[in-house]
Amino acid sequence: MVAAGAALADEVGLHQLTMGLLAERLGVRTPSLYKHVAGQADLNQRIAALALSEAADAVGGAVQGYAGRDALAAAARAFRTFVLEHPGRYTATIGREPACPDDPLATAGRRLLDAFTAVLRGYEVAEPDVDHALRMLRSLCHGFATLQAAHGFQWSADVDESFEWLIDFADRGLRAVRP
Repeated sequence: MVAAGAALADEVGLHQLTMGLLAERLGVRTPSLYKHVAGQADLNQRIAALALSEAADAVGGAVQGYAGRDALAAAARAFRTFVLEHPGRYTATIGREPACPDDPLATAGRRLLDAFTAVLRGYEVAEPDVDHALRMLRSLCHGFATLQAAHGFQWSADVDESFEWLIDFADRGLRAVRP
């Protein structure tokens, strides 16, 4: 049911996803959904956990065997592709807080951060700077992908070229902060 909700969120947008619409899609009555989730907030939390887990799989798999710029490019491209292919479920992850340390949302979030942290190891980022570097990578990747998903790039420059420019820019910056 959560996977169906995530797919529907991708199709119609997370903010348009309702329990009634999901029930209709599944061919059941709305009260039947409450056997599986506590309500809309619980459904959205579960979609967010699914999305972070899928994003972690995509980014983690993409960086395997790479280091430095190659790992950065693989991670950034995988993340961007995930957001563009799954805009509704990715939206569910924004601003969502885990209920506790073993919440599936927290576990999936740590896995995604671990994948990006692996990228940083290729740059020898000093331990005190890792959090800053992770925030920078998340901001760059998240910002670009969500703007693109929302059709926020309306000028003539090729979006893929701009994305490669972003990767090169981040690579230069990360190489510059070596201890």
